[in-house]
Amino acid sequence: MSDTAPTPATVPAAVPAAVPAAVPDHAPTPASLQVVGLPGIGEVRAGDDLARLLVDALHAQRASLSDGDVLAVSSKVVSKAAGLVAPAADREAVVLAQSVRVVAARRTPTGTARVVEAVAGPVMAAAGVDASNVVGDTVLLLPADPDAEARALRTRLRELTGADVGVVVTDTAGRPWRAGQTDFALGVAGIEPLEDLRGSTDTSGRELSVTARAVADEVAAAADLVKGKTAGVPAALIRGLGDLVGGDGPGARSLVRTAAGDWFRLGHVEAVRAAVGAAGVEPPPVEAGTFADRLARAAEVATAAGGSVLVKDDGSPALHLSADGDFALGALAQRVLAALWTERLTGRVERGRAGTLVRVADAGR
Repeated sequence: MSDTAPTPATVPAAVPAAVPAAVPDHAPTPASLQVVGLPGIGEVRAGDDLARLLVDALHAQRASLSDGDVLAVSSKVVSKAAGLVAPAADREAVVLAQSVRVVAARRTPTGTARVVEAVAGPVMAAAGVDASNVVGDTVLLLPADPDAEARALRTRLRELTGADVGVVVTDTAGRPWRAGQTDFALGVAGIEPLEDLRGSTDTSGRELSVTARAVADEVAAAADLVKGKTAGVPAALIRGLGDLVGGDGPGARSLVRTAAGDWFRLGHVEAVRAAVGAAGVEPPPVEAGTFADRLARAAEVATAAGGSVLVKDDGSPALHLSADGDFALGALAQRVLAALWTERLTGRVERGRAGTLVRVADAGR
């Protein structure tokens, strides 16, 4: 939908579909949705009444909020209104300060890129610290409690309009296994962020054991199709989800996996390094470099917990291992094999008169 799409006032609200008999305990699926961007909000500054700006933008389109509407609002304008800025020159320190833990890191020509668990809740690049669409030599921070921001915005919208609406504060993140980025729910109020269908039955009568639909994330992604970082449209109205609106709910933080349920708590390189006692070794670069570069990094990682490795190449690249005793030597050999794997290399341990060697080959992809 373009910025010249029909306003909410010109298109009737979606009519909910009938509830399937097989799933009586869950909200009906709407037959259609309206998703309309809200232009005209302008540059948001610290101290601005963001709810008032949103309502004014609606009125400029000859529209208003109704019970059951959902507003998806970019975290960027929420942070701007709250004055959450820091000097751009201190960006790396700011990212670390906004991080609970580092999940993965890579060196780049301009510094270190990190995927972290942010103070704001989700796992994302650079803790959400952002320099795009920010005035001056500053960076923008995410709210420490995005759900609280969503609740406050919802309350203020009700004060201004009398409407009981849902609010989704959105942000952008990449995803494992998929290229590109999509918007997700950073903060939520007024709708249940997760529709848990486990225990219900599908249309064939089979019991669902896994399905839990991330409704708030789907709302955020749909809204992003009509918003846009280059169009100056930081918010969108979603109409047709009235059956999901009501009560503040548990918020978006409830969507973040806990440690016990997080299968991907560390990047694959970071997980191996932590296991072999090399978590403190400098992060690898984004571009892996030459075979020799990769071999040298593997040797550094393998010896972080003890022992020594000498890189040899007499036509067949190898690592010569030295350690104090057979047990330590065997442990070093296993650390070498693990470290090689993180560099897409393979190794074969050989024992002979020359000592213990690990013959190395390129594993490719």
